[in-house]
Amino acid sequence: KGGGGMVQASANGLGEIIDITIDDSLMDDRESLQILLISTVNDVLKMVEDNKKSQAMGMLGGINPFGES
Repeated sequence: KGGGGMVQASANGLGEIIDITIDDSLMDDRESLQILLISTVNDVLKMVEDNKKSQAMGMLGGINPFGES
């Protein structure tokens, strides 16, 4: 979400944007809309990347690379 929820974007696990919702009040302010869209999409893509990293770490969580118990 960006701009206090005025722009919302959703992505799937592949990092593809699958939905964008824009508050009607932004339709008359092209510059603000562009800034909020870029910011919101970048935030969503970062969340997808962070989720991928945490899932990978979770899969490795039970493995001790040093062979100690």
